[in-house]
Amino acid sequence: MQKESIFTIGDIHGCYKELNELLKQWNPESEQLILLGDLVDRGPQSYDVVQKAFQLQKDHGAIILLGNHERMLLDWLDQPEVKKDYYYGQGGYETINSFFGHDITNLKEADEIAQLMKVQFKTELEFLETRPLYYEWEDFVFVHAGVNLNLEDWKNTSEREFYWIRDEFHFGDNNTNKTIIFGHTPTSILHKTENKFDIWTSPCSTKICLDGGAVYGGYLHGMKGNKGGIVSTHSVLCKSGAGKYEV
Repeated sequence: MQKESIFTIGDIHGCYKELNELLKQWNPESEQLILLGDLVDRGPQSYDVVQKAFQLQKDHGAIILLGNHERMLLDWLDQPEVKKDYYYGQGGYETINSFFGHDITNLKEADEIAQLMKVQFKTELEFLETRPLYYEWEDFVFVHAGVNLNLEDWKNTSEREFYWIRDEFHFGDNNTNKTIIFGHTPTSILHKTENKFDIWTSPCSTKICLDGGAVYGGYLHGMKGNKGGIVSTHSVLCKSGAGKYEV
């Protein structure tokens, strides 16, 4: 049965302690929980975040969307040596080590690590592989990166655009009759102000970005809403960051 309200959380990137702190604001009985993707990479506790998300789905029916960083992890597993340099440089180094609980990336080759992951973490990886690309609730659409606003029906957005699109979505006209809640791009980029990680809202208030750059020393943002619109926002300052954001 559909719940009367929603509580959605932006990009977590391994910030496990901050996620648990923000979840204190969530009412599991009345609020549908939605995580916008990018559970992993860059932050210190990606594996713990994945486990937590898996449990939230199992126990409370939480909606966990696919982010580009989950996709990068899965793509690396398919081609470990080919994708190694790119993925490790995008925060995959921290993710892989968090899964194994030690610095395995300096001890074993990428092919061997990938094979071990596929065996030891089969349940977690299947969970990530089956994440939906978007979630529609009342007059809201929740998505990791955005949608193709040039299409007659936004649902025909390509898979890659759902978790990778940027400028053409940020600056395009939203004629979907939906308020689109997304992450993917740290809000400092959209505010055009370094270290300004407040929630970003488009001029017409039909697009809202919740990627507060938590892993860069910004905020993990949460937002409550109901059929009438946005009810409240909640933010936790992240102290376990990975340094300055670079495009």
